[in-house]
Amino acid sequence: MKRRPEGIGIGFRMDMAEELLERAPESVGWLELHPENYIRRGGRYRSRLAEARERWPLVTHGLTMSFGCTRPHEREYMDDLRDFLRDVASPWHSDHACFGGAHGSHVHDLLPVPFTDEAVSTMQARVREAQDQLDVEIAVENVSYYAAQAEDPLLEIDFLLEVLEGSDAKLMLDVNNVYVNSQNFGFDPKIWIDKVPVERVVQMHVAGHYVRQDGLRIDTHGEAICDGVYELLDYTLRRVGPVPVLLERDNNIPPLDVVLAEVEQLSAIYDSATSGTTTAQSVERA
Repeated sequence: MKRRPEGIGIGFRMDMAEELLERAPESVGWLELHPENYIRRGGRYRSRLAEARERWPLVTHGLTMSFGCTRPHEREYMDDLRDFLRDVASPWHSDHACFGGAHGSHVHDLLPVPFTDEAVSTMQARVREAQDQLDVEIAVENVSYYAAQAEDPLLEIDFLLEVLEGSDAKLMLDVNNVYVNSQNFGFDPKIWIDKVPVERVVQMHVAGHYVRQDGLRIDTHGEAICDGVYELLDYTLRRVGPVPVLLERDNNIPPLDVVLAEVEQLSAIYDSATSGTTTAQSVERA
């Protein structure tokens, strides 16, 4: 049975899994996990996962499907992924609006795609393949990037809308990535958010990022969330409504109490921003 995530979730990381499972904090509403860490893997990864599923709803988030890749998805991997999604009863599966390699080589990074009609067609095809092969809703995540993909950086949201509408996909809205791009390329992130179709948003991400001495912001998931991201999350929740929000922390993982303190801060923003959710928002999302 699929359980819908609510409120604030965190990534399920082995670094903190034992303490998290032992303490089972009520402030954590759900867990997100990367299937790549579990497929064809047993031992403590699978046993910890089974324990987590008993306590929390689980949602999957991929790292390797690369919706911007020109080649079709590898069928053997997709079969394994489909079985895994069924096992953990994830209500949807998300991956990135990017590519991760070409001609058989993989860079293990989330490389942005140009905001072109050709890239739209490619991404729509990959998303539709995933929908057909995985038998679950697919959500596409917006990514951070560090070189201009178009003269107008706000074209990114128009590009994403074409991908979503042409493939009937959902949006995994990364608020931190919107903020990072807005600061690096000089646009108003609220204008970006205002263009988001609320009915397509199923989940959000927030995270910390690194600011270089020259001011460039890099999406690292290894620092505390900055005030600007908190503020943009509040703005986004007031517009989109109560969708589950994930605190991403993939590097420099601090003690669990530090993570839970960020969860509490996010929960306060979430509760305040969604307490006045209108009936119209609820009807539109349904």
